[in-house]
Amino acid sequence: MVAAHAVDAQLGYYTSVAGLGASPDDVTIDGAVRVEGRGDALTNFWRSAENLSITPSGGTNRWAVSQASPLRRVHVRGDLELHTADYDYASGGYIADTKVDGTVDATTQQQYYTRDSTIGAWTGSVWNEVFSGVDGAHPQSFPHPQMTTLATTPVSREKPFLTIDDSGDYSVFVPSGRSSSSGTTWSGGRTAGISVPLDKFCIAKPGDSAAVINTQLAADKNLLLTPGVYRLSRPLNVARANTVVLGLGFPTLVPRAGTAALRVGDVDGVREAGLLVDAGSANSADLIRIGAGGKTSVRHTANPTSVHDVFFRIGGTTAGRSANSLLVNSNDVLLDHVWAWRADHGAGAGWTTNPAATGSRRSASSSSTTRSTRWCGTARTASPSSTRARCPTTRLHRPAG
Repeated sequence: MVAAHAVDAQLGYYTSVAGLGASPDDVTIDGAVRVEGRGDALTNFWRSAENLSITPSGGTNRWAVSQASPLRRVHVRGDLELHTADYDYASGGYIADTKVDGTVDATTQQQYYTRDSTIGAWTGSVWNEVFSGVDGAHPQSFPHPQMTTLATTPVSREKPFLTIDDSGDYSVFVPSGRSSSSGTTWSGGRTAGISVPLDKFCIAKPGDSAAVINTQLAADKNLLLTPGVYRLSRPLNVARANTVVLGLGFPTLVPRAGTAALRVGDVDGVREAGLLVDAGSANSADLIRIGAGGKTSVRHTANPTSVHDVFFRIGGTTAGRSANSLLVNSNDVLLDHVWAWRADHGAGAGWTTNPAATGSRRSASSSSTTRSTRWCGTARTASPSSTRARCPTTRLHRPAG
């Protein structure tokens, strides 16, 4: 299905703009899908654009964001600015499976990770701009200028996305994995993968209980979470291999009883995507757990579980508490854009108010009170991420504050 729209969309908090075509070029925006600054852009979080084409008015589209604000499967038919109009600071960010015909300007972006994309050119950096599998990327030059460039991405898999066909039938497209990849999955033709009809999904709404959703998951349904806040009295349990858990519009999972919000078994091929997880007032050991209680020798090399655009928040809206954000006790898990934030501002933010012993963000400190990352086992990280494993580990770094 091909559609064109004249739109000037300025995205705020918890806003997603997504096309429904099989290719980004099936949905064309004439105008802008933009994020502006309020002075700086250091708190422009939790918004996204994906699976569409933008022909920007004046030739340039602005995407001045910091964390948890990805661009995925986007074709910018012009230039892309990653800073505010007055060149104030931003602290992003993430781009994947995207084509920019012109130049990407990151003059005041503190850090960025761009993966498996095609760009005309890249200019600007503050601390570190990282590229893997990006055609047209700046050559490796760190530390002067601060550009780190890998020719390919060792292992990657794109996020599932909702589509509609010419008959008006909806499905979720689940992309296949790639190895030693570069460039987009779609510019040379249809993205490799499978379409899963919507009747194979439990379509959840805020107010649905964990018990109701778990009954559907146990009946071999996938899970599509519509926008809103889900206050859960028990974890959502995913035990079936190849289950897709896809959120639309930043659905927010909040555990109410000191449990995890989501538990995933040590199985092949689960996709978790498009979720925001808020810690509740009762302390949780983990907000999401993948695998069982400890180290495992089971491998999932050929069909790993993957986590895409999953964001954690401990404090910031309320005084939440959780020892860990994401616990991975499963091998070969692919993390594709994860941000674990212990709030350093906003409601319920204070050194002893919203404790979070372990959590990480690879692009910068996540303000955890004990350590940023604890790692054990075999896993694969494709983007800024956070994990913690309970077995003996190497502690990568401990933030100063």
